[in-house]
Amino acid sequence: MSDLPRIYQPKPRDVAASTDLERDFAGLNVEQQRAVVHPGGPLLIVAGAGTGKTRTLVHRVAHLIEGGVAPERILLLTFTRRAAQEMLSRAERLVGAASARVHGGTFHGTANRLLRRYGPSAGLPSDFTILDQADAEDLMQFARAAAGPGKPHEKRFPKKETLHWLYSRHVNTEIPLETLLGDELPAFVEHEPAIRAVLREYTRRKAERNLLDYDDLLLSWAMLLERGGELADRMAALYDHVLVDEYQDTNALQARILRGMVGRGGAPANLTVVGDDAQSIYSFRGATVRNILDFPRDFGGATLVALEQNYRSTPAILDVSNAVMAKASEGFRKALWTSRTGGERPWLVTARDEPQQTRFIADRILELYEEGIALSGMAVLVRAGFMSADLEIELQRRGIPFDKWGGLKFLEAAHVKDVLAFLRILENPRDEVSWYRILLLMPGIGEATARSAVEAMSAGAWAPAAFRHFAPPARAQAAHRALAALLDSLRETVAVGDGVGGAVGLEIARVRTLYDELLREKYDRPEARLADLDQLQTIASGYPDRASFLTAIALEPPQATQDLAQGEDGPDDALVISTIHSAKGREWDVVFMPWAVDGYLPLARSLATPEGAEEERRLCYVALTRARHQLYVTYPLNAYATRRGADYSLDQVSRYLDRDVRELMLRVALGDDDRPARDDAPVRAPIDLRALLGGRF
Repeated sequence: MSDLPRIYQPKPRDVAASTDLERDFAGLNVEQQRAVVHPGGPLLIVAGAGTGKTRTLVHRVAHLIEGGVAPERILLLTFTRRAAQEMLSRAERLVGAASARVHGGTFHGTANRLLRRYGPSAGLPSDFTILDQADAEDLMQFARAAAGPGKPHEKRFPKKETLHWLYSRHVNTEIPLETLLGDELPAFVEHEPAIRAVLREYTRRKAERNLLDYDDLLLSWAMLLERGGELADRMAALYDHVLVDEYQDTNALQARILRGMVGRGGAPANLTVVGDDAQSIYSFRGATVRNILDFPRDFGGATLVALEQNYRSTPAILDVSNAVMAKASEGFRKALWTSRTGGERPWLVTARDEPQQTRFIADRILELYEEGIALSGMAVLVRAGFMSADLEIELQRRGIPFDKWGGLKFLEAAHVKDVLAFLRILENPRDEVSWYRILLLMPGIGEATARSAVEAMSAGAWAPAAFRHFAPPARAQAAHRALAALLDSLRETVAVGDGVGGAVGLEIARVRTLYDELLREKYDRPEARLADLDQLQTIASGYPDRASFLTAIALEPPQATQDLAQGEDGPDDALVISTIHSAKGREWDVVFMPWAVDGYLPLARSLATPEGAEEERRLCYVALTRARHQLYVTYPLNAYATRRGADYSLDQVSRYLDRDVRELMLRVALGDDDRPARDDAPVRAPIDLRALLGGRF
């Protein structure tokens, strides 16, 4: 190991960990090693699909620790808390327990932590409540009612969801409101003054009630840094090194934050970002590919390292993927390659129409299953969810289990939000969104009574007695008394572990003494929803206090509800159907990409701008590079397409699969009998998968 960098030589304090680090470092390729041992200053790691970016970033963290950087002076920013935890867990295997002191997490989670620590010095109380998107939209509705136009204009005035989207889009992209309206919502341009008034009222209500939404977390962090002075210097001085994963998915506001966190006071901008401009596909969330493309300009003297050795796909799949991106209008030029050999060329399958396309995919899935490929090793990736409808019906008919990615997040389920609303008003009595939600649950309390109650509480400085002394109409008095009694009980000190779990779990148990009966009256089949509340109670019991629980569940919510489960525990082995957006970061042995036609990929509405067309190209590239061993791209020549204003359309293969790309693929046309027009294509009669699986499904 004498040829390894000095930084990787064993140290007496942790010889075993250092030995592991040396051994693992030797397994990195040359470009990965170059990125890992970068001495300092801004570093851009352009990591193509499947090139080991996570491993490189983990080793970079380990390298810094082994080189003497205090772990607590390293900030690792990722897009999910789970990703940060996984990276630091892997770093621990290399350098020992010291990696646990690295500050790792999401932008929003880090903003929450720093604002609670430093915000009070700038006038932001540390006990603020975080609004999720649905609650933020509800608060926007109150602002709309207070500051928007009168009833004659309401049908033409933006709804609460649109107003919240405008606010969020403006904050994250820095696009002026008038530009957003002109480009995205021209029908509402005439209402710009009233829209501005609503957004001002929304901002005022949040400040008055000590509320922050997701966007405010980042905006407040950026503003504290950009105000300068001693407070900004203290925040920036917390870290010697900042590392960012998936940099192509950051927005303009996150780039502002990074500029404020590094390189202050003449210090070097020790910023490492990892990403792939060719996988920038989230502009609808406010992300901009400009951040990664302009990194060398924004951070002068930046070093660029390109990772091109792919560890996922066959050479033939990479050839097709490279050819698609070769025609991109701009970007960091790279050519993915692999040391793997063999592998069949990706298929380009022409079907007569959608039913034939569907039958081909279902047939091929069954053939591959018979050959020993697990259903979970296969995925069907579509540009938009509606494109898989026909296939889903066929899979159900044949008894092929599948898991469609997407659906409600845990916190979006109404019954979960109901219970959380009780905790939110205990934590922040001024949270009028949660008050309205709770009041409208109660029998006999309608909109007018709820509004009167909230006004009475506001006039009473939100003190508990203000609600207790509120006099509702006769029909609501019983519900008012029951709710007031419950809230008084919840305000009492809760002993930890009183037969239910932690203090927060006990609070939820008390809420449910009232709420469960309301739920049973509302839903004919409440069992699945009650099970969700059991799960919520279990989760809550693991937190030390209500504030930490509400913060954690808002920033990193669980993803699924019992309503979405397929069977009691879900299928053991299931095909994945996913949008391309949801599939990013995943990989499968076999990938099917149907609807490779203009109008579907790219989507017609995305072609209004050159930037939109280029992002659609990147979506195509992301789908292709999810495949390890086999790739099937299909398209129908004719489609029943009422969405296009006609009963049938004549489809044209996607513009991204031009002649150069198609020549790299195995071109297959399906005949009238659904057989591919090639001699060696194994095609069998439809198979009953239930029989193959012994009736398990």
